[in-house]
Parts: sequence; C-alpha cells; structure tokens
Amino acid sequence: MKKNPAFDFLRTMAVIMLLVGALGSIGFVLNKGRHTPIFLLILFVGWVLLPYIALLIVNVLSKPWPVPARKTLCILMLLIPIGSLLIYSGIWRPADTRPAAIFLVVPVISHLLIVAVIAVTRKLTRNSVTNKK
Repeated sequence: MKKNPAFDFLRTMAVIMLLVGALGSIGFVLNKGRHTPIFLLILFVGWVLLPYIALLIVNVLSKPWPVPARKTLCILMLLIPIGSLLIYSGIWRPADTRPAAIFLVVPVISHLLIVAVIAVTRKLTRNSVTNKK
C-alpha cells in the first residue's frame, strides 16, 4: 500500500480531534454535574465517552477497508467531536433544555450517525469494488 501524506494527515487530525472532543466532553459533564452524586456522574462520563471509544475502535478495525471508506470515517471522527462540543457548550442547544437530557441524547445520536455512515459507506465501497471486477 502506497503512503498517502494527505490521508495520513487527515487520520492524525481525526484522532487528535477525538481526544480533544473526549476531554472537552468530560469537562462539560463534570462542570454541569458538579452537584450530581458521584455514581451518577461516573455513569454520565462513561456514557458521553462511548461514541469516542467506538470511533477509536472502528478506526483501528478499518485498516483493511478501502481508502474512500476510511476517509469517510476520518471525516466522521472530525465532525462528531465538533458537533458534540458545540452542543455541550450550549451554542447549539435548544432553549429550555436540561443539561442531563443533552448528555443523554447526544451520545445516542452520535452512535446512530456512526452506524448509519459506516453502513452506507461500506455498502457503497463494496458496490464500487464489485462493479470494477
């Protein structure tokens, strides 16, 4: 496999953004949950980190995937942390929404988006490989 500096840079930035997003998300959870019981706070932190962990695992498992599918994954790894942080910060939060609801819903939406994008991308790349044969 040839080295692709642009793709290597994209992948590196995606992993860095995942780490920044995970740390930022933890910061928002801890800030909003200052008065929350510790057990519940630990559950929230774990729940909020799940999309980041899932993306890191998929990133490792995606090594044999075609390059277009891996590029799509990297773009998703950039967009989910950015969107999550914007929502957690309150910039994209609907009015009169309780913080707990945001920290419950955003990971669910992130997981649905991850599954949908990966499924569609894998299907499209399989079809393009099949059509080339």
